Amino acid sequence: MTAIWDLAAMVLGPVAGSFIGLLSLRLPAGRPVAVGRSACDHCGRKLGPVDLVPVISFLALRGRCRSCGGAIPRRYLAIELGCLAIGVWAAFAFDGPMALITALFGWQLLLIAIVDAEHFWLPDRLTLPLGAMGLGFAWLLSRIYPGFSPLNALIGVAAGFASLGLVAWAYRQLRSREGLGGGDPRLFAAIGAWVGWMGLPSVLVWAGIAGASVIAATMVNRKKVADDQRMPFGAFLAAGAWLTWIFGPLGGSPLIP
Repeated sequence: MTAIWDLAAMVLGPVAGSFIGLLSLRLPAGRPVAVGRSACDHCGRKLGPVDLVPVISFLALRGRCRSCGGAIPRRYLAIELGCLAIGVWAAFAFDGPMALITALFGWQLLLIAIVDAEHFWLPDRLTLPLGAMGLGFAWLLSRIYPGFSPLNALIGVAAGFASLGLVAWAYRQLRSREGLGGGDPRLFAAIGAWVGWMGLPSVLVWAGIAGASVIAATMVNRKKVADDQRMPFGAFLAAGAWLTWIFGPLGGSPLIP
């Protein structure tokens, strides 16, 4: 049974990636998510099952539309492979149902990171379900492990929202402008539902490292980083949440009993 859960996390990865690629385009554009078939961006032809097999269709068609030969954006393949990598990582990190739960967490974080990186937007339609799922998982763990308390997740939600909300308020008072987007505190609260209050400092450390790495890479490419340049902090928080979930809080005990 353990192998079945691990296999599900890996096999469903590209499928999740295909759906995430669709969501990451339709949500920011305000288009319906659950209705309307995918179509070629060049000729408008509705895509059939042969065109929609994750990874395989892109490789078989050599990244081109069957009808017009137009190039298929490589972002679709990259997202599908990214979700596959998350599923494989989850299967190696955990056994049984935890592998699939970890993969689901990672796929949601990837979607949030993509939307924030591309549009500087953290919609409630993504952050609130993430938090609800984290609280539900914490309750489930408390039923399996008597020593596990869902109170840690509830405190994590409150602490995550309050801490970044306070930072945003203080920055606004000092600089008379917005320093954090309104979705960042809600995302941090949702992450707190997963990693608990004890994991939040580690999330911030990893997020800071991720942000510093992006700035360093920008400077290496000889591009000056402006003082008012916008950064997708939500994407960095998502990376920090994933690493904290996989490795546990820095210097602390594992999150999962």
